Amino acid sequence: MTSDTSTTAANATLSASAGRQVVVMGGSSGIGEATATLFAADGAEVVITGRSQDKLDQAVGRIGGKTGSYRMDATDQADISAFFEHSGPIDHLVIAVSGAAGGGPFATLDLAELAAGFDGKFWPQVRILQAALPRLSRDGSVTLITAASARAAFPGTAGLAAINGALEAMVPPLATELAPLRINAVSPGVIDTPWWDRVPAEQRQALFDGLAASSPVGRVGRPQDVARAIHALATNGFITGVVLDCTGGANLPTGR
Repeated sequence: MTSDTSTTAANATLSASAGRQVVVMGGSSGIGEATATLFAADGAEVVITGRSQDKLDQAVGRIGGKTGSYRMDATDQADISAFFEHSGPIDHLVIAVSGAAGGGPFATLDLAELAAGFDGKFWPQVRILQAALPRLSRDGSVTLITAASARAAFPGTAGLAAINGALEAMVPPLATELAPLRINAVSPGVIDTPWWDRVPAEQRQALFDGLAASSPVGRVGRPQDVARAIHALATNGFITGVVLDCTGGANLPTGR
């Protein structure tokens, strides 16, 4: 393949979402914002959602391109319904809604907190997908964002595994039931996003350093790493029913 041919092929791949209508639920920071930025740079018309209009406005300014916003609470069925009642056709839907509850040692795990974890992530993603169905293009895609905790074995993550595992278990049957609409998920490992701001800075850095030292790629993830995985699944019309790990190899068996 010549250099010119390679460049042409690369440009064709890069513009795979040009002119497409993309909605990123939870797009005002972290993985969602990085995903919206990538789609916008690729020529898509993007709408991001989130609970804070101020954060949405700031994110739209950073993202650029043909990007708009809609303030909504993904845990509120009325907000979800109102959004899809007024939205136009959607080619690619990315559901990057993430809660914070549900972690901790199982022996002392507050089951009300676990239920809150489902309320903050599992149920919003399910409700959004169900409400979105009438608006989704037949040849479009939905990408759920889960987490590597679904299939890991780290102490203190049984609750998180239950939440994310429940979402991942739905992907294959939904891909067949809703075909030709494509349903996939990206399962991130530890990603340096504002989700970790709840952990004191020194403790957070020590955790990241330890994880980087034991990871095959030698670092924790960045939002852009996950965004590229999401974009690849959304724009490849021959991939459906897949849960794609984006962990830097941290989930690989070590033989221990």
